Amino acid sequence: MTNTFTRRTALGLAAAAMALGAPLGALADEWQPNRPVEMVIMAGQGGGADRLARLFQSIIQKENLASMPFLPVNKGGGSGAEALRYLQDNAGNPHIIMATLNSYYTTPIQTPIGVDIEDFTPLARMAVDTFALWVNVDSGIETLEEYLEAVRAADGAWRMGGTGSGQEDSLVTALLEQAFGIRHTYVPMGGGGDVATALVGGHIDATVNNPSEAMSFWQAGRVRPIALFTAERLDAMEGVPTFTELGHPLEYYMQRSFVGGPDMPAEAQAYFIDLFTRLSESEEWQSYAEDQALLTDLITGDALQEYFLEERARHADLLASMGEPS
Repeated sequence: MTNTFTRRTALGLAAAAMALGAPLGALADEWQPNRPVEMVIMAGQGGGADRLARLFQSIIQKENLASMPFLPVNKGGGSGAEALRYLQDNAGNPHIIMATLNSYYTTPIQTPIGVDIEDFTPLARMAVDTFALWVNVDSGIETLEEYLEAVRAADGAWRMGGTGSGQEDSLVTALLEQAFGIRHTYVPMGGGGDVATALVGGHIDATVNNPSEAMSFWQAGRVRPIALFTAERLDAMEGVPTFTELGHPLEYYMQRSFVGGPDMPAEAQAYFIDLFTRLSESEEWQSYAEDQALLTDLITGDALQEYFLEERARHADLLASMGEPS
């Protein structure tokens, strides 16, 4: 990861510097926030994006990475449409940034909210998050075969909880249904924290939560991961197999990134790229990412925008294959 990290970071900073003809490294020093920075989260409280933003707020404060505070603000309405419109309506404001997830692509594709993410300002992708299939331990289910048997026996009544509709969790659920010819009753909720809690309480039968959203319940012996939607096993989830090794090559990942709104000044973009680059090197972040099964690979600036547009196209194809409007 190290070589990719260094090259992509340098590319992002260089692109921002070239925009104003400034020497590399100088541009980030030309602008500083003069009031608190809003860190908008396009999801509800308790989920992976919310946890990450609040962790970063803490690290920024403890490491004195910024002279002004960063204030997390949840705007998860309409599967993130509220947050997207908020940034769009505050174009040019350098004191507002947004923590994204994959609804950054899917919501504008599915909903006519007058937002084109190509107009937004790419800052930094800090990691990609992973997904697992989880059940309540009281279900007695321990293997994929047992899970499939239970879902088929429920004949469409098996309750799969997830965040929103047409978002990441519903896409992963649809991948499961396509791969195994099964049906779930999908139960949309406000955030990953709510979903994990509902599984523990027996209000739903399964989830495809990110590990960070369910890890504490697993450690407490309340939920059980059945399989991972990753190419390889994860060190933080010892003993849990991947769908691929079980003979079903199912993979899906969630990007954990930050963007600014349209027309963010190049000096502000360079400042935030530099900030997140320094944050990515902190021991606390690296330890958290390892413990919570996050795959770190920093991408910034133009390289990040290229990644965003590629992922938007891939998600448009995925939604179309599932019969979702696109």
